[in-house]
Amino acid sequence: MNAPKPAGRPRTGARVAAVQALFQAEANGDGLEPVIAQFVRHRLGPAPGEGFEEGRVSDADVALFVAIMRKAATDAPGLDAIITAHLASNWPFARLDPVLRALLRAAAAELRDLPEPPAKVIIREYLDIAHGFLSGEEPRFAAGVMDSLARSLRPDEFR
Repeated sequence: MNAPKPAGRPRTGARVAAVQALFQAEANGDGLEPVIAQFVRHRLGPAPGEGFEEGRVSDADVALFVAIMRKAATDAPGLDAIITAHLASNWPFARLDPVLRALLRAAAAELRDLPEPPAKVIIREYLDIAHGFLSGEEPRFAAGVMDSLARSLRPDEFR
């Protein structure tokens, strides 16, 4: 994965790490709490000789990372149902690329459960991340789903 480098942007770093951690949890069948602990201990923050290429996110808001992960873990089936409601009827959630599923889960958790920042900021951040992880039409697809999610989950911000 060619994730965007969140140089000097700890909130972006937290979101990048959340997408990576959600992907890892699904791919390996790991519980989210052990993955959170692994990321906090071994993948977040600066370390000599280790950088983004080695999977390290040196500048990440750990509290935001943990909040996104816990919100995603608390009601994963509910989040998946919310996302599925914003997909075309002939496009089941399971058909999505696993990285795209992780990105949409993180975005949906943040849009649904965290009051700040504004939805448009969240969408822009995750769209930047999508461009780092995904190719072709997938970033535009992600943008459309996130916009629909945001309008549904935070309707007051779009009046």
